[in-house]
Amino acid sequence: MQNQTPLTRRERLLKTLAHQEPDRVPLDLGSTQVTGIHVLAYHRLREALGLPPVTAQICDYIQGLALPDPDVIERLGVDVRGLFPLNSHNWKIVEREDGEYLTYHDEWDITHRKPRLDGLYYSLWKVPLDSPELTIQDIARHPWPRMDDPQRIAGLRQQAESYRAAGYAVILKDPFAGIFEMAQRIVGMQNLLIMMALNKTLAAALFDKLVELKLAFWEMALPQLADVVDIISQADDYGTQASQIISPRMFREQLKPRWKILFDRLRVLAPNVRRFFHSCGSVRPLIPDYIELGVEILNPVHISATGMEPKALKRDFGDALVFWGGGVDTQGVLPNGTPQEVKDDVRRNIEALAPGGGFVFNTVHNIQMDVPTGNLAALYAALDEYGLY
Repeated sequence: MQNQTPLTRRERLLKTLAHQEPDRVPLDLGSTQVTGIHVLAYHRLREALGLPPVTAQICDYIQGLALPDPDVIERLGVDVRGLFPLNSHNWKIVEREDGEYLTYHDEWDITHRKPRLDGLYYSLWKVPLDSPELTIQDIARHPWPRMDDPQRIAGLRQQAESYRAAGYAVILKDPFAGIFEMAQRIVGMQNLLIMMALNKTLAAALFDKLVELKLAFWEMALPQLADVVDIISQADDYGTQASQIISPRMFREQLKPRWKILFDRLRVLAPNVRRFFHSCGSVRPLIPDYIELGVEILNPVHISATGMEPKALKRDFGDALVFWGGGVDTQGVLPNGTPQEVKDDVRRNIEALAPGGGFVFNTVHNIQMDVPTGNLAALYAALDEYGLY
């Protein structure tokens, strides 16, 4: 019997997204700002792979994420490449020294800062509408960024076409955080939660403005890109390590209807493109809602959070969802375990999530800077060993 024609990387991923078993579990590294690697860990990864040192390109200044170079993509066998619209994490970054800190002010009127010496990440420092006296008029007057600016996608079509020609699947990232998360960045988390409990009209005005901005981007971008993109990425974090940030009832009343507007429009603008949703933490009670909205891919599969046990997720939701991530515990095992413990964790998670397809290998969120070189080597060696069908 002759050998079958090898799958291209895109074919491998699309087969998995169709809940079929390809030749091996597909791999993602760095296709989005939630499936990447901190620049310091990236240098160790290159060392683990025996690749020469480089000056890494930063694709997300807030998180300090490196954009993987082609030699890393090729060596690991990464199957999907990302398109990064211009946004506040990668565009018009002007760092200024402010005493012990570096700061920068973004297009949303948000100020971020990190320690000037040995700072690893930027943190939110000042939000623009942090006032208990906030009004709907204040929201309307805020100098919102222009999300339909075509500069944001300049060159992305050509990039997508080159990725497709090289055999990769392509994912397009939303240019700003989710409705709930971005609202926190605009008014502050405490103010937002109080608004949602005591002044729903004001919260609704803020949420509706963010939906308007998201729609403006997708209405501009997808007519230009939908035919060369396989996946659209959205994100909104609702989980903590042990529970949800807001109750499922509050999500269903105040956020879900607005996400429905977005997902319904995405289905019209890009009917053949899969819908990826990033939502950290313990979100199991919300997963049926995500599916109802039209989410097809769940990321990051936060396997150490309450209710997120991989075998149970696969059993209960594996027919409806593709699980993207959850390949290793990034909080405990990957930075603190031995190489053998890393390999054992990878094996367990592949055995739980991979049968029948519907699993794309990535870690639980981004690989952080404190992962030892030996554990990075073990991570990808384990995928090679256990990721074959």
